Amino acid sequence: MPPQGQIIPPQRIEKSIFLIRGQKVMLDADLAELYQVSTKVLNQAVKRNDDRFPADFMFQLTPEEFTALRSQIVTLESGRGRHRKYLPHAFTEQGVARLSTVREPASSVKEIHGNLGKSLKSLCETLGPSAGK
Repeated sequence: MPPQGQIIPPQRIEKSIFLIRGQKVMLDADLAELYQVSTKVLNQAVKRNDDRFPADFMFQLTPEEFTALRSQIVTLESGRGRHRKYLPHAFTEQGVARLSTVREPASSVKEIHGNLGKSLKSLCETLGPSAGK
């Protein structure tokens, strides 16, 4: 993760975008890293504002989806306390945009949010409207 205030390359963001259930999404852990907070803090902010995150903005992965995804990205570290207790949440483009409203955005967070939006839009254009269908 670049130091606070440093620009994040769009390629870093694009590597965090997955196609799940026919939708381009980012996982809570990747977004938390980009926003420079823990996954727990990000999910708590979302939980406090759960009425602002309908199913088309965010959904929780099923155990099968998580297993399939984990086998693709292989990021688990060994050791006690290094594994997720809960299934990850996936945020659609609208969900990523909504995250900026539940966090107090500093200028660097606004910059990260802008980069996220641009990368998602670029990926949508690249994959086209029929991607994942």
